[in-house]
Amino acid sequence: MQVEVYDTTLRDGTQGAEVEFSVEDKLRCARALDDLGVDFVEGGWPGSNPRDLEFFRRAAECSWRHARVVAFGSTRRADVEAHADTNLNGLLDARTEWVAVFGKSWDLHVRTALRTTLEENLRMIADSVRYLKAQGRRVVYDAEHFFDGFRANPDYALATLRAAQEAGADRVVLCDTNGGTLPHQVAPVVRRVLGGVSVPLGIHTHNDAGCAVANALEAVRAGCRHVQGTVNGYGERCGNADLCVLVPNLVLKLGYECLAPDALGRLRHTSRFVSELANRPPDDHQPYVGRNAFAHKGGVHVSAVRLDPATYEHVDPAQVGNRRRFVVSDLSGRSNILSKAEELGLRLDPTSPATQQILERVKWLEYTGYQFEGADASFELLARRLLGEWDDGFQAGPFLVVVHRDDERTWAEATVRVQVGGVEEHTAAEGNGPVHALDRALRKALERFYPELRGIRLVDYKVRVLNAEAATAARVRVLIQTTDGQERWETVGVSENVVEASWLALVDSVSYALWRSRGGPRHAAVPAAAD
Repeated sequence: MQVEVYDTTLRDGTQGAEVEFSVEDKLRCARALDDLGVDFVEGGWPGSNPRDLEFFRRAAECSWRHARVVAFGSTRRADVEAHADTNLNGLLDARTEWVAVFGKSWDLHVRTALRTTLEENLRMIADSVRYLKAQGRRVVYDAEHFFDGFRANPDYALATLRAAQEAGADRVVLCDTNGGTLPHQVAPVVRRVLGGVSVPLGIHTHNDAGCAVANALEAVRAGCRHVQGTVNGYGERCGNADLCVLVPNLVLKLGYECLAPDALGRLRHTSRFVSELANRPPDDHQPYVGRNAFAHKGGVHVSAVRLDPATYEHVDPAQVGNRRRFVVSDLSGRSNILSKAEELGLRLDPTSPATQQILERVKWLEYTGYQFEGADASFELLARRLLGEWDDGFQAGPFLVVVHRDDERTWAEATVRVQVGGVEEHTAAEGNGPVHALDRALRKALERFYPELRGIRLVDYKVRVLNAEAATAARVRVLIQTTDGQERWETVGVSENVVEASWLALVDSVSYALWRSRGGPRHAAVPAAAD
């Protein structure tokens, strides 16, 4: 059975704190959603800001393979004729085949927010839908605050839906705008509505009680055939129903048809792509598409998953474009090391001394503060060094960092020594801070021997204090992310000195770049834009 997917990331999602899209971002996001096969892409409110007007102007010039772009707005204002309402005419100016209008279903809102009568609100709904239909538009009617309104005054809430239907609405959507409804309350309301409304029914849920996805699932099971949500659950306050969780539950758990055929495998990529556009860090613990959604750390779990993934995985991660990941830590047993090595393209003999040596080295390093969960490149280098498969190609010698300050600015200067094949290189570089200066100096020293290093750069840098009670003498763990513009990789360093910890991570980052440039498999690297 088919369920329509209506994405409102570009409208409702942008109401979330710290979510911001440029016009170009919105167009790129819309194209990604079209590739994914969603049925509707709500592009924004053309009457609210120039950016959304520009989006609809440019969207009208694009060809869309699957998605229908929707303009969003409100019903007419109280005591204003529909044909004279600027908001409704703004919807028409967007030149979309489909438009969405929201109206009040809760009598409290009619009286306190609109400051009008219940009867006038019904006329506002009907007049708005009828006017848009007369102009050749197809209309999605969003019944705002429907579940709260139904609890307060069910007869009036149902009357608002009938007003929209009788005026010609093509879809009627029940909105849990405040997000306070619980799953067991949804189905009885949906069934009651279906008894009096004949147009296709939709559901729009918010996550204020942590139930947005569960509520949408209950609505579909009760008869809704149109679901609204956002990629990654972006939205005002606690967000909207997360389509990256809702859709795979509908498809894989309940057997409904959503999206384009075979598109579910693009879900993780789409999730990460949208998070990049929104400039929001991906949620590693997000169900289905998160980096840790199929990560295994405990030795017993890893051993079982190696025998049969179904022991600790509820679906095949490939179905949503994700992958299984084995985490190496001081909790690791031999199974973890073997599984992680296999993931990185290393074939280890479980009985070999090298495997035991890698295990003991990992346990010792993590005891001292290292963590390889977010530093696959450092783990791969460690393993390949102990296996004799990789020599860094250089020896990092002493370094010196000096921080300068005058009346106008602060900067750092780093001096490093490296040896390559018995040849010593001694050079210096400046940077905004000590780590920047070290990074530039190290690569400058090696570029004479390895010109391919000119294309890499540090893109992320994180410091974590490991024993805060030691104050300024505390050990720190530094994680850095490096890219060559095509892929990126993470490395780690630990020391009581933050500059030394940074240096250790930098040396690994350069060594891994050389490993890749020498034709080594790129297992610990991931696409720069997708992850």
